[in-house]
Amino acid sequence: MTEELFRQDSYLQACEATVTAVDGGGICLDRTVFYPMGGGQPGDRGELRTADGRVVAIADCQKDEAGGDLVHVPAEGAPALAVGDAVTAEIDWPRRHRLMRMHTCLHLLCSLVDAPVTGGSVGEDRGRLDFDLEQSPDKAALNEALNRLVAEDHPVAFSWITDAELDANPDLVRTMSVQPPRGSGQIRVVDVQGVDLQPCGGTHVKSTGEIGPVRVGKIENKGRQNRRINIHLEDARP
Repeated sequence: MTEELFRQDSYLQACEATVTAVDGGGICLDRTVFYPMGGGQPGDRGELRTADGRVVAIADCQKDEAGGDLVHVPAEGAPALAVGDAVTAEIDWPRRHRLMRMHTCLHLLCSLVDAPVTGGSVGEDRGRLDFDLEQSPDKAALNEALNRLVAEDHPVAFSWITDAELDANPDLVRTMSVQPPRGSGQIRVVDVQGVDLQPCGGTHVKSTGEIGPVRVGKIENKGRQNRRINIHLEDARP
């Protein structure tokens, strides 16, 4: 299985690695800083570089659920790699950091809406959560509360629990459609201190102040008991 360096440190931007498999164009490494698509967060992009000057642009990263390896998907026309090649794996850091900011912001939103989460998506400039709610929350009040939590600069910490500990505390899981990654014997818990505590395998910032100002966008009716709340980073790129 690929050693997932990002689980311990979301701020790692590059690492040295060795190609362990090349299958159907996908590239597996013994270790990586690339986050694989999952939990509503897109897979990382970036590049793999070899000492002889080959640069392989990576368009996506996905998890092979059968084997546990992470598959780095090369962009069309990228040079080939072979098993045993030594590479430097480096992510598109500006994109990843925006995803980290948005993912942590959605945890804040989760703390403010007292309802189960039925779906969600983490984007570079916009994210959203769907809630099992009959009535939409007040948009202005939600916007004010969300930005207050950001400005209070709450630390974000991580801990690990076993599958059995999670089974004994099912209320930790807020999402109805997505379950935290299991199978490794440990499940990571993200603690926005004083605000939110839940299992999550995604990448996050170190404190809420790093998110920056945000805006609550459209609150959409997606069914009798489903409300979609859209969130925008205020420094969204044109």
